[in-house]
Amino acid sequence: MTTCPACGDHLEEPRPSECPSCGARLEGATEAFAPIGAEDEQAVEARAAETFAGPVLMVRKGPEVGERLFIDRPRLTVGRDPECDIFLNDITVSRSHAVLEMVGSEVSIRDVGSLNGTYVNGVRVDKASLADGDIVQVGKFQMVFMNRGGS
Repeated sequence: MTTCPACGDHLEEPRPSECPSCGARLEGATEAFAPIGAEDEQAVEARAAETFAGPVLMVRKGPEVGERLFIDRPRLTVGRDPECDIFLNDITVSRSHAVLEMVGSEVSIRDVGSLNGTYVNGVRVDKASLADGDIVQVGKFQMVFMNRGGS
């Protein structure tokens, strides 16, 4: 059994976030929350699809979940180098990892010699054309490609 550091009263387990006697905030207390499930990911993707037109990658797993990476130029560099057009800040991403290329409404991704590879729909690729709904993985970043108004 633990005690409140402010008033010394005994606390029952599991440890609350506040002392029931004096109301002091207790260090190290955590609050429970429900993890985001697949249904929630789909809802986020559906909402994102309604708010844009054109090609975009939306991060659905890994760092920066929900981040939308707009493909708004003919060529975008992807990597861990802050100078890249799309900066993915994680050690699993090579400094210069891939290039996104857009010709008309077609978007493709090309690996540029990354250590961990570039994947489309779970398959490691050197280069691949992207279709609406494709899953692109660069390091820990798993992104869904959406091209509303495109291919």
